Amino acid sequence: MQPAPVGSSSRISTDFSVPVVNGRPDFEFAAALQRVSPKAQAKAKSVATNFEAMFLNSMFSEMTAGLKGEGPFGETQGTGVWRSMLTEQYAQSFARAGGVGIASEVYRTLILQQAKTTQT
Repeated sequence: MQPAPVGSSSRISTDFSVPVVNGRPDFEFAAALQRVSPKAQAKAKSVATNFEAMFLNSMFSEMTAGLKGEGPFGETQGTGVWRSMLTEQYAQSFARAGGVGIASEVYRTLILQQAKTTQT
């Protein structure tokens, strides 16, 4: 297939892609993305990632709550503070790297809600 000449009316836009959820195209989400501004999309993505980081931080904190000593600080008072900062950084790293799937669902929900409010 040869590209259409510049200025041709038969040109097809290829910058529209349909997001896929569980192996199926999500046309509702694709339409919502068209109605929401890129600035609002970036903010929703950031909020969704931060939400997932907060959730993961809570989970990691619970996982390490029973650990005693055996760390770089042993059983000093600094261990709890150090461990909380470490779990926070782990959670943020996990969320930025794709997380466990919470951020993508939160992002989808935020975009759908914003598209509904801009529609009415």
